[in-house]
Amino acid sequence: MTPPGWYSDPHAPHLERWWDGEAWTEHRRTPSGLPVPPTPAAGASGRAGAVALIAAGAVLATAIVTGATVVRTDEVRSTGDTTIDTAPSGPPAAPSLVVDQLNGITLPVPTGWTSPSAIAQDDVVMTTDGTYDCPARTGRCRHGQVISRTADRAEGASPRTVAERDVPDAAETAYGHDPGGRRPYGGIRSHRVVKAGRVAVAGHDGYLVRWRVRTAEGPGGYVQSLAFPSASGIPAPVVVRFVFDAGPDGPPLSDMDEITKGIRPAR
Repeated sequence: MTPPGWYSDPHAPHLERWWDGEAWTEHRRTPSGLPVPPTPAAGASGRAGAVALIAAGAVLATAIVTGATVVRTDEVRSTGDTTIDTAPSGPPAAPSLVVDQLNGITLPVPTGWTSPSAIAQDDVVMTTDGTYDCPARTGRCRHGQVISRTADRAEGASPRTVAERDVPDAAETAYGHDPGGRRPYGGIRSHRVVKAGRVAVAGHDGYLVRWRVRTAEGPGGYVQSLAFPSASGIPAPVVVRFVFDAGPDGPPLSDMDEITKGIRPAR
């Protein structure tokens, strides 16, 4: 199954077209097309003291050698009889992290994500930048959220059991009814499992279940429940929920894997 993404348009090879994982959409762009800058959100709330964003600076270096400027990237390419070294210079920039003190873990913050702002829901540890009008015109929605919480009444349950029990509630909370009882996406029409299995998380054996959710309005999205033993001594497992809108405006599914692989015990 070809994953969602931008691919060469079979009817117009000079353009790229969005494949949603099952069919071509009407979204097209040039190969050098850039995403529309996100709308910044105002305000901040949620889990103050339990979640902190550690910002890291980026390093930009330009070397000028005998009047010629050398641009360095992350590869080495050959031009026949001359090899141009294009490896990055200087130390790599440290990634930004979110610290969930309650569950004793840190999570990496991919590009395009930020700490929670103007979020009424508890346990949200990061969101995509900006908001947009919900498909059902019930307010403002976000293209992506990551929620970290302690599993309810799951002491002694395996990560697989916890994840399989959690994902239906995660889908309903994300794309069914919001906390105010409204249906921002018109309700859930259907779902299917697109990924499930064991995964190593923070040095422990975890389990994840990922659903593709179809909604009455809008492109729907992907919901994933990831469960693994707590590193803070709490008997119940930790559950990290991922909510990603589908379509070209949603975050790439590779961000789910990047965040999962980067979860570490808090020091």
